This record gives sequence, structure tokens and C-alpha cells, in this order.
Amino acid sequence: MGLQLWYLPSRYEKSSSIIASQIPVSQWHGTIGDDSIADAVLDRLVSSSHKIEMEGESMISKKKLDN
Repeated sequence: MGLQLWYLPSRYEKSSSIIASQIPVSQWHGTIGDDSIADAVLDRLVSSSHKIEMEGESMISKKKLDN
């Protein structure tokens, strides 16, 4: 986690970053396992972000069903 905590602030208001996850943000604390680290990561990601949540079946699952 250390690299990410340094890397994201160094890009703040200079560059864009795209973060993709299959885990909903509401489950990050439980997944990361340490509330302090989860809070630090979320603070850096959410402060000036645009969040897009996709819904529905994934294309990979759909392709498997078609074959």
C-alpha cells in the first residue's frame, strides 16, 4: 500500500488516474482489513473523483454462456 499512498497524491491536479475494481467501495474496509489504511486510500481516491458503477452481467460471463 505504501507506493499507492505516495503515488496518488503526487499526481493530484496534475494527471488523471483510472482505478478499476470488482469490489464495491462499500466493501473496501473489510477487504483491506485495516480501517486506517482503507481510510487513507479512500481519502486519496475519492477527494476529486468521478465514480462510475457498472451494473449487469459482465461481457466475459455473457461470452461463456454464448459458447
